[in-house]
Amino acid sequence: MIESPADPVGPLRPRVQHALDEFLNLQRAALEPVSADLLPLLDAATGLLRGGKRLRPAFCYWGWVAAGGSSDDEPIVTAASALELFQAAALVHDDVIDESDTRRGEPSVHQRFAARHREHGWRGDPDKFGRAAAILLGDLLLGWSDELLCQAGLDETALQRARPVFELMRTEVGAGQYLDILAQADVDSAAPEQVKRAHQVIVHKAARYTVVHPLALGGQLARGSGEVLGAFSTYGSALGEAFQLRDDILGVFGDPAVTGKPAGDDLREGKRTMLVAYALERADTVQARIIAELLGNPHLDDAGVHRLQEILSDTGALGRVEARIDSLVEDAIAAIDQATVTDDGRTALSHLVALTTARSH
Repeated sequence: MIESPADPVGPLRPRVQHALDEFLNLQRAALEPVSADLLPLLDAATGLLRGGKRLRPAFCYWGWVAAGGSSDDEPIVTAASALELFQAAALVHDDVIDESDTRRGEPSVHQRFAARHREHGWRGDPDKFGRAAAILLGDLLLGWSDELLCQAGLDETALQRARPVFELMRTEVGAGQYLDILAQADVDSAAPEQVKRAHQVIVHKAARYTVVHPLALGGQLARGSGEVLGAFSTYGSALGEAFQLRDDILGVFGDPAVTGKPAGDDLREGKRTMLVAYALERADTVQARIIAELLGNPHLDDAGVHRLQEILSDTGALGRVEARIDSLVEDAIAAIDQATVTDDGRTALSHLVALTTARSH
């Protein structure tokens, strides 16, 4: 089944879903004999893995094709699907850290299990139970991502080429997550330092594992040349950062009906994004005071969200981020246009630029 480079994600989605469903069915068969009480964990994982944009598997798959791999090779789809398990683990843990109540328009995993505790009238604190269940499910998903990669049907040589990429991705995401919570706690550094730290978070928490590592995984599995892998790195670094900057804008200005999260949720969580860092660089005394007072207030109302949105616009922060996205998009397109890759791979990766940066959710 040959995918369409003009629609690099759509036709791939059912194949990824099939790989995930088969894997989760195997886990269900392993866990159900242990105890039926474990099935709600599987149900939560299954629900979470039925959503999402499937961008990471798409970058892995088209990295494989662009580097000369066959589009009909089923193991690459299974290997790419492991990235969805990794992403799900990151989301579950991220929602616990950020105390997010929703994910893709549904209750987040820790809220789902807290509600289950309340419904059954169990002993103890429902919220504590929910957080503990979510942490454990995130750990399971993280382990399963490695398991699915190993079971994808890749030959041992290819797997050995891919493992360092997967392991670095896992390390960098954890490191980036820590830098993220550090940035929210250590808020007294100078504005230039906050810009630097916000950029570090973008790169290591999101950009590299969204585009750079999935592309490198596909390229390494296809035994891509050093020139191709270098082009992937340039393309992926630019596009991954642009993707996260778009995500940051949507976290503040996005439509809840489209994003699946309350308006201004990133503001309530106190996320120190590039938007906020840029705003603090140019904020006057009054604007800086308002940011300090309102950012990170979990009970921030719509009026407070609107006030912060105004400051992010009036200081030019929103415009600077949009300009940065445009510049990064140009860099990504130039990198893939000049690379020695297959025609289908080039077309697909070019279309993925628009899909990741010109989006509303």
